[in-house]
Amino acid sequence: MQTNQPENPAQPTTFAQTYFHGTKAELQLGDLINPGYPSNFGERKQAKYIFLTATLDAAIWGAELAWGEGRERIYLVEPTGPLENDPDLTDKKFPGNPTQSYRSTHPFRVVGEVTRWQGHPQEQVQAMRAGLAKLLAQGISSLNDE
Repeated sequence: MQTNQPENPAQPTTFAQTYFHGTKAELQLGDLINPGYPSNFGERKQAKYIFLTATLDAAIWGAELAWGEGRERIYLVEPTGPLENDPDLTDKKFPGNPTQSYRSTHPFRVVGEVTRWQGHPQEQVQAMRAGLAKLLAQGISSLNDE
């Protein structure tokens, strides 16, 4: 019996899910994004995980809230290993995964960059930063620091 299945199902197909990663890091096509750098949130500990999302809006927030002074960037990335829901944005705080945000301990490969996108109003970004600072001052840390 003949099927239309690829010979090597482990290789990505033309229709593989692509995700977004918002950051201020300058990366090139083919680069791997790895865990182990200081986190953008919480106590800025060495990150055990790296994050991606299937929505452009969540990636924009990631770029806008990323630590550092570099240009805000949004990369198209492919995971190289399994993903799990980001507990800061899913069942422990919100039902389901409305932002389609995930984390992994495996690298993400940069496959492209979104060069034209509309950021949030500056007042909204400042309000989000203030809210995150308030949580940190209250000792409420990222669930990803646990």
